[in-house]
Amino acid sequence: MSGCYRKRDRCERRDPRVLQKAVRNAGGTSITKCALLGALLLCCTSAFAQSADKEPKEVAVVEVGGAAERSLTEGNSSFGPTIAVEVTPIEHWLELEAGVTPLFRQHSTEWSTDLLFKKPWTFSPRFEFMLGIGPEWIHTNTYGKKMNSAGVEVAPDFMFWPSKKHRFGWYLEPSYDYKFGPGHEHSLGVSGGLLISIP
Repeated sequence: MSGCYRKRDRCERRDPRVLQKAVRNAGGTSITKCALLGALLLCCTSAFAQSADKEPKEVAVVEVGGAAERSLTEGNSSFGPTIAVEVTPIEHWLELEAGVTPLFRQHSTEWSTDLLFKKPWTFSPRFEFMLGIGPEWIHTNTYGKKMNSAGVEVAPDFMFWPSKKHRFGWYLEPSYDYKFGPGHEHSLGVSGGLLISIP
């Protein structure tokens, strides 16, 4: 070994600052790597835990049932089936429901199509309440005379789910309708039936 190498080796051994700097650099790199690895594992664990705890939200809810309506203006009653589809564009704030209801009575048929804007309130995983209002389009055929008219509908909606997974349930929806057509008919109605969740 040459003299210059022996001299530099002796200097490094005698100067403790060189050894401290080397230890500090090695230790800092290891600590940084360990900290980053720990943070990454913590984030992954948290993400997996959240995905496991959170149930997937349904894409839509289908309502299938029956409906009855009583005209406050004419004093007659109508009955028929009803079907509607409900989606949630804004969670906890807005739900949209589009439905079709044919109502029948003697010598008269009425087809009603509505779009309701609903504000939901979730009281428990098994009970929801919504208050909706929206426009409707009514086509009537009475004694062969056909007529179309617009209207407005107000409907509170009570939804019951036997299971927290919201696969199947049932609903009850009273309603008030006002038609802008001839006679400005007022009516009260109620519908109820089965809820089917589409995951």
